[in-house]
Amino acid sequence: MKNRNRKILWLVVIAAAVAAVALWKTDNLAIGIDAGSAYQAVFLSNNQVYFGRLSSANSQYPVLRDIYYLQVTQPLQPKEEDAPTSPNINLVKLGAEIHGPLDEMRINRDHILFIEDLKSDSQVVVAIEDYKKGQGE
Repeated sequence: MKNRNRKILWLVVIAAAVAAVALWKTDNLAIGIDAGSAYQAVFLSNNQVYFGRLSSANSQYPVLRDIYYLQVTQPLQPKEEDAPTSPNINLVKLGAEIHGPLDEMRINRDHILFIEDLKSDSQVVVAIEDYKKGQGE
C-alpha cells in the first residue's frame, strides 16, 4: 500500500512539474513584448531572424506583420587582391519573393527561441523607416 501511495505522489509531482513548465512557457513568451508601436526581432530555431510587429504573443501561433529580414551576400571578387571580402548585409521587405507571400507570418511558438523589442534608434528600425519613406508610406 505504501508503494502505491508513493507512486501516486510521484505521479502528482511529475504532473505538477509538467503543468508548471507549460504555464511558464505560455506566459513567458509575452513578457516584455511591446505589442504597440515597437518592432520586435524574432529569433527562430532555424537560425532565421525576422523583424516586424508581433501580436497574439500568447497564442500557439503568434502573428508577425510589417516583416523584414536580413539578406547576406558575399562579393564574387575582392576589390584588392589581398583584401579580405566582407559580406554585404541588406534589409529586405517580405513580399517580393518568388512565392509572393503576404506581409503576415504566423509562427509556431515552439520554434521561437527568443524575442527582443527594438529601440526606435536601432539600425534596423532606422533602415525600416528609411525604406518606408522611400515607398511613400
